[in-house]
Amino acid sequence: MISRINLAPMAGVTDLTFRLICKSFGAEGLTTEMVSAKGLYYKDKKTASLMKLDEREKPASIQIFGSEPEIIAQIAPIVESFGPSAIDINMGCPMPKIVNNGDGSALMKNPELAGKIVRAAADSVKIPVTVKIRKGWDCDTAAEFAKVLEANGAAAVTVHGRTREQFYQGTADWDTIKSVKAAVKIPVIGNGDIFTAKDAERMLGYTGCDGVMVGRGAQGNPFIFRQIKEYFETGHVTYMPTFRDKIEQAIEHTKMICEEKGEVRGIPEVRKHIAWYIKGIPHSAELKTRVFKITTLSEMVEVLEAASKHLE
Repeated sequence: MISRINLAPMAGVTDLTFRLICKSFGAEGLTTEMVSAKGLYYKDKKTASLMKLDEREKPASIQIFGSEPEIIAQIAPIVESFGPSAIDINMGCPMPKIVNNGDGSALMKNPELAGKIVRAAADSVKIPVTVKIRKGWDCDTAAEFAKVLEANGAAAVTVHGRTREQFYQGTADWDTIKSVKAAVKIPVIGNGDIFTAKDAERMLGYTGCDGVMVGRGAQGNPFIFRQIKEYFETGHVTYMPTFRDKIEQAIEHTKMICEEKGEVRGIPEVRKHIAWYIKGIPHSAELKTRVFKITTLSEMVEVLEAASKHLE
C-alpha cells in the first residue's frame, strides 16, 4: 500500500526521533536514513543501528544504497528481518561521496545495472521493493529508467524532479514526474519543491502521481504534514503554528532525541533541527548562536523556554 503523504529519507535528518514527530503530525509513509548495503554486508554495527524501527512509526520503509547486485541479494533478507513495510533502494542521492562509488544517482547512467539491482532485491525478499530516483544524471531520462525498474520488479517509484547535476538548485521539474506516471503502471510518488499544503495538492493534480514526498519542506516544519492532511480533507488550512508552537516543538524534539540517543550524542545532533525550528523568529540569529554552544539537555531546555517566554 502506497501512502499519499510521505516524509522523504534524508541522511542525518530523518532519524527515529524526527520520523516519530512527523508521524504525530500526519505523515503516513516514513523511510529511514539511507543504509549502506556494503556496511551491512561487512556487518558494521553503526550501519545496522540505522535500521531500528519503532512499532509507533510503522508502516515504515528502510532505504538502502549500493551498486552490486550480489551484495544487495545477500543483505536484503537482513533488512527485511528488521520489519519494514518495504525496502527502498536509493538511486537518487547526488552527494559526491555516494556517486563516486557508483551508488545513488550514478546508477541513472546505467539502467541495465539498476534493473539487476532491483531484481536481486525483489527476488530475495517477500516485501515490496521500491526505488527513489531523480529526473536523470544531466538530462531527463526518468520515464525510460522507471520502465526498467518496473520490468525488474519494482513495486513503486519516487521521483525527485531534479537532475543530479542540479543537486537541490533551481526548480523541480514536475513534468518529469508526470511523464513517469504516464510511462509505468506501478504507483509513482512525487518529490521536489513541496513547501506548503497547496504545493502538495498542486503536485497531485498536475502530475497525477499517487502520493507526495516532503523533504526539505519538513525541516523544522513537521507541522506541514498536518496542514497537507487538512488541505486534502477540507480544501483549507486553518492550522498555522505560532512562533511559540515552534519553540515548544523544538523543546520536545530535544527531549525525545536525548532519550533516544543520550545527551552526548543527542544535543549536537538536535542543534540543526532547532536552527530550522527557530528560523524567522525574532532574534533567532542570537538564539541560534547560543544553541550551537549548548552541550546539556537542561541548558537547552532552559534557553528555549526563556526564548518562548520572551515572545510574550
